[in-house]
Amino acid sequence: MMAREEILGQDGLLHCSVCGDAVEKIIPFPAFDGTGRKEDMKVHVMCTCRRKEKEEYEAEQKKLEEMKIVEGLRKLSLMDEKLVQARLSTFTETDDNARLLKIVRNYISNFDKMLSDNQGLLLWGPVGTGKSYAAAVIANELLDRRTSVVMTSFIKILKEVGTFDSDNGKIEKINQSKLLIIDDLGAERGTDYTLERVYDIIDSRYRSNKPIILTTNLTMEQMKNCDDIRYNRIYDRIFEMCYPVKVSGLSWRKKILEG
Repeated sequence: MMAREEILGQDGLLHCSVCGDAVEKIIPFPAFDGTGRKEDMKVHVMCTCRRKEKEEYEAEQKKLEEMKIVEGLRKLSLMDEKLVQARLSTFTETDDNARLLKIVRNYISNFDKMLSDNQGLLLWGPVGTGKSYAAAVIANELLDRRTSVVMTSFIKILKEVGTFDSDNGKIEKINQSKLLIIDDLGAERGTDYTLERVYDIIDSRYRSNKPIILTTNLTMEQMKNCDDIRYNRIYDRIFEMCYPVKVSGLSWRKKILEG
């Protein structure tokens, strides 16, 4: 970096030796002597190259802060080793998952719009068809792009949070993330207390106006035609926020077992 000096210009003002901008400005100030007259005073101003340095420094500090947040949220996430490694490059395309892969790619590449539109996804279908893996691909690709994401489950949230009266801001912290991914909806116990907490978590996300992605082994019929009002209010809120995507095909587990 070139050494910056302040040199006197022909206008009688100091100038930056690097960019040539004046680093002084003449401003009229009241004389405070009751006459109403004003006196010219020189004040220091920032030149273009100094302003650029300041903006670059602030931008770098913001990136570092964002990375701290992202890494902190990554630690909150519930991922086993396989899911931690999930990326678009590791997503093997088949006839069964071609549509799902296209949706995953589009969601990642258009995430800014998904965020502004509060558009989430509901990945539903049988066990072992790759719902969690697809969700983890979205999470990790966005995390790699310094986008704040939390991937967890209701079971983990409920275990860590306890009661909402004493959650110590954990739900608020989770909702700071630009994307919340909750894996395996329906695996939690169906008690009145649990279902009320599940609704509160989803509703708090809705009110934060940020997207959510959920995976579930439940069928669309089970969710659409549920007679239990406790579940209905949960599913209704989910359908307000999420585009349903059916994930089908032969279970990966069955493929492994059958060779």
